[in-house]
Amino acid sequence: MSLKLILNDDPSRAVIYKIARVIYAETGGESLRDVEALASMIFNIHTVTGRTYENIVSDPDLFESLNNDSERHSYLDVDAGTRAFDMCVRVTQTMMRGHLPDSAMGAMRFHRTDQLPSWAVSRGYILETSQLTFYL
Repeated sequence: MSLKLILNDDPSRAVIYKIARVIYAETGGESLRDVEALASMIFNIHTVTGRTYENIVSDPDLFESLNNDSERHSYLDVDAGTRAFDMCVRVTQTMMRGHLPDSAMGAMRFHRTDQLPSWAVSRGYILETSQLTFYL
């Protein structure tokens, strides 16, 4: 599969699509609650650390789907015309405008609920959605 390029001269639009693709890859766009919580976590990291959104969503230590051997890696190649991806784009736009409430409760890390990475073993989680578990 190849990533479909979206031709747009607006660099902020490219960042929106990049963030939305990562959110889609991690959630499958299956649940608005999951999408909003993950977008909130990205906003939290940006606010607390000062990292750019693009830098955050390029971090394979945060987002497992960015790793080539991840079973979710192919989700990054989502067709930009799907309803689920469109939801991810709309939530990302709301987040970047600063209008998305923090539904991640200040979280800075997450993993899928069907996994337990070593970094999470000694931490208490603060939020669990249908697919994701969030940590400070």
